[in-house]
Amino acid sequence: MNGCAIILLCLLVFLFAYSFLYKINILPETSIEKTNYSKELQPTKEYYSNYSYATTIDAPAVDKEGKGTIAKLSVEIKPGIGRTLIDINQIFLWVDTQDSIRTAKAVAENVTGIDLSGYDIIYSVQANASSVEGPSAGAALGIATILELENKVVNRKVTITGTLGEDGKIGKVSGILAKAVAAKNDGMDILLVPVGEKNYTTYTEEKKCDNYLITQICRTETKAEEVDIEEKTGIRIEEVSNIQEALKYFI
Repeated sequence: MNGCAIILLCLLVFLFAYSFLYKINILPETSIEKTNYSKELQPTKEYYSNYSYATTIDAPAVDKEGKGTIAKLSVEIKPGIGRTLIDINQIFLWVDTQDSIRTAKAVAENVTGIDLSGYDIIYSVQANASSVEGPSAGAALGIATILELENKVVNRKVTITGTLGEDGKIGKVSGILAKAVAAKNDGMDILLVPVGEKNYTTYTEEKKCDNYLITQICRTETKAEEVDIEEKTGIRIEEVSNIQEALKYFI
């Protein structure tokens, strides 16, 4: 093969390779187009800066035996796209607890005025399943969410029990005495309770018998006794009607 033929062959190989690379767009000057989603993930409010830690409240609860216990409720907020996330390790918490979390988020958004569509909120409840059934953790979840959003330090000597309505009102719950004992044993100084639950009434049955000649007639009477929870447990009890009143004790 002479020199001209070799040069011609090399030129054909070069043209073939150039054409192939051009078709698949791998040329030095070719750029790869990327879609930028960063704007969608940015928070809508600039003043929130609490990205480094979660806000935790120790909330009193009652287990299936009726004994008081403490549940750790944690809320962490990060820039995101408006998701409400729950720690998968506590997947057993449902259904009432899920409802309480949704309400807590809505109330926190209303109280703080922060548009949460720009954040992801991560909730974690560390307790056994029986102690968090029902909506009684609602008020504590709402408080924790608000304090996390406002980047405020929690007063760890205060705790709360009560349901939470979408209007921010705190509703009645059961097991106040057992919860007060648990809070006191956990080192708390103040337990916030719904209005009307600072005292509770116990009922005991008492049997009374009367003799009539050779006949004895017995009857059972129910005796009511009002108990002052603060006096009985030694922890200060304060009644609150809404989330704004409760917040004053935690800040």
